[in-house]
Amino acid sequence: MGRSERDAVARGARLHEAARSLVADHDRAVEAVRAALKPIHDAAVEQALAAVPVARLQDVTSGRLRLGNVEKSGLRTVREVLEAGPYRLRQIPGVGQRTADQIIAAARRLSEAAGETVAVHIDVDRPEPQTTALVMALHVLAEAGPDARRAVETAGALSKRLGPLLAEAKPVAGRLRMLLAGRAGRTRALEAVDGIRAVTDEAARAGTAESLAQASVDLLRGPSTDVAAWADFELRSAEYYGLLAEVSRRAPDTAAAEGFLPDDIAERVRGQHLDDSRCRVSLRGYQAFGARFALAQRRVILGDEMGLGKTIQAIAALTHLSAEGHSHFMVVCPASVLVNWTREIEARSALCVTPLHGPGRQDAFADWKGRGGVAVTTFDALRGFPGPGREEVGMLVVDEAHWVKNPKALRSQAVIRWAGQCERVLFMTGTPMENRVAEFRSLVRMLDSGVAERLGGPDRPAGSVGFRKAVAPVYLRRNQADVLTELPSLQHTDEWEELSASDEAAYREAVRAGNFMAMRRAAYARPEKSAKLVRLGEIVQEAAENGLKVVVFSNFGAVLGVVKAALDAGVRGGGPVLGPLSGRVPPARRQLLVDEFAAVSGPAVLLAQIQAAGVGLNIQAASVVIICEPQVKPTIEHQAVARAHRMGQVRSVRVHRLLAAGGVDERMVKMLENKARLFDAYARRSAVAEATPDAVDVSDAEMARRIVEEEQARLGMSDGQPAEVQ
Repeated sequence: MGRSERDAVARGARLHEAARSLVADHDRAVEAVRAALKPIHDAAVEQALAAVPVARLQDVTSGRLRLGNVEKSGLRTVREVLEAGPYRLRQIPGVGQRTADQIIAAARRLSEAAGETVAVHIDVDRPEPQTTALVMALHVLAEAGPDARRAVETAGALSKRLGPLLAEAKPVAGRLRMLLAGRAGRTRALEAVDGIRAVTDEAARAGTAESLAQASVDLLRGPSTDVAAWADFELRSAEYYGLLAEVSRRAPDTAAAEGFLPDDIAERVRGQHLDDSRCRVSLRGYQAFGARFALAQRRVILGDEMGLGKTIQAIAALTHLSAEGHSHFMVVCPASVLVNWTREIEARSALCVTPLHGPGRQDAFADWKGRGGVAVTTFDALRGFPGPGREEVGMLVVDEAHWVKNPKALRSQAVIRWAGQCERVLFMTGTPMENRVAEFRSLVRMLDSGVAERLGGPDRPAGSVGFRKAVAPVYLRRNQADVLTELPSLQHTDEWEELSASDEAAYREAVRAGNFMAMRRAAYARPEKSAKLVRLGEIVQEAAENGLKVVVFSNFGAVLGVVKAALDAGVRGGGPVLGPLSGRVPPARRQLLVDEFAAVSGPAVLLAQIQAAGVGLNIQAASVVIICEPQVKPTIEHQAVARAHRMGQVRSVRVHRLLAAGGVDERMVKMLENKARLFDAYARRSAVAEATPDAVDVSDAEMARRIVEEEQARLGMSDGQPAEVQ
């Protein structure tokens, strides 16, 4: 055989070896996580069994066991039974070999059940050697990211294709081998060489060898220190927990993750391909299913409970359509989340994004029409744009879709006009719809008139099961408790808002006066036009709709007063608004307020000054935390959030930090990120540091002076002299 064939086989062999090496590197990284997880998981199982009384063994054996003497012997829990073992059990009067074996078998079955259901919680406040080892092992996979996962999938597919081809092509290594292979063997070998060429040429065009090599490097590169791993975990805990669930094979119940859809629809959705090559984050299993649902069913409502990542599911659907060749997409949302949408798309995808908002929105619209990408606009601004041509927009996404439930409203009519011209439409709302059939019908009618008619006729479905079945073609909802197996978890969201004209005027006055504290609270100075206050009300409303309690933190008593007045006047069904809990409230009264908050059946809001409530109180009843403005010291926020997210919390905690784009908030966030963050947050952590935030943070007076000077310069108010900070 000629050099050409041998070279082709050599290229294929090198690519095959690179693919196998990457798969092996990934397997080692996964096994490292499993090895680190096992002792923590085993300890959690033991702790769970220590709380299970011996009497529960009767449940496993249909009441056939006699356990009275076992309990009298001092073995009161299932854990104690397993530790005792069969020999000690046989020493108990009335317990023979057969009974001892039955008791042990029943205890092991309960142990296995606990092993499948127990949740491992990684406590960032109390890093121990075992949890540190787990976080460091997870950090390798988290840092490698979705590109490495895709490369591993490619490597697996390559290995399956090239392995048999290389085996068939072995005779081309020399003339003697070819002669001994016989005519049929030579034919198969040459065909295999052609196959290898096709695979390697395809890989060369796709840059596969480079991506495999990079993924191997990423998987072999561990964290620089355990401190770095812990810091990254705190920033991206949801991603770490997602990896943990995937690696440990502890996926949520399939039916729950698929929203209890009928089998035929669920099967169709599972069969929908999802190309996430332009997505920069890894999707949880239920999130990938949500994106597939939107793609397979084309015109749908994604109604997941808050905190499950509806935005990333929408972005995943958009990136898939972009990879298929669609060029234009439109996202419509309240003004309060427009900046968030813009930043999320930029950070989590390779798509270009164009905000259509403010005085220049018509020019921006024309630019988007020419360049493509994702346009993000508000309900009111959408009314001013001409509707799209057929198939011009790959997908229309409408966030907070319950805003358009009234078909007579102008903003609803604008959405109806656009939805009528778009083949794919994704409505998103965290508000449960089962008990709001009239409102839900209005939304469904924009997507599928046939389903809408079935909801309103004389044969309309009765009960939640009938409702879910009737709306399954267009509606998917999952709840946190059903799909987040690692509860409790902590999820941080920075809510970036664009200041209203009124906010901006108040902010300029504060900057001109050099008043740092007034700059920080300027977004609440004129409540009737406050962008932050609008968003805060939306978060509280959605939490109330889901029966969740909310704690609102601010550094400023005046801000909490504004928030209380706004919530009392504007949020329907949000439950009582308690507080403000401030430094003026005696400590004993503070705990009474917290107890009253916890005792409320259903949603409630607790207002708290962050310094007063950040130490010493346990606010475990709260599932949602809102921080009204960034704090000057990271430890202040950290301690405040820890009041809600701590041992004893049985739900995940969602933290929303309200930030104004372009001013003091943005400068504070950047400065705090640029501090020696790892040192402040971890290296100096001690009992004294935890109790005294000032022990680990640099001077906030210097920060205030710098920010005032920079903002005065940015707004053209600087005279070149050092700022006098109030």
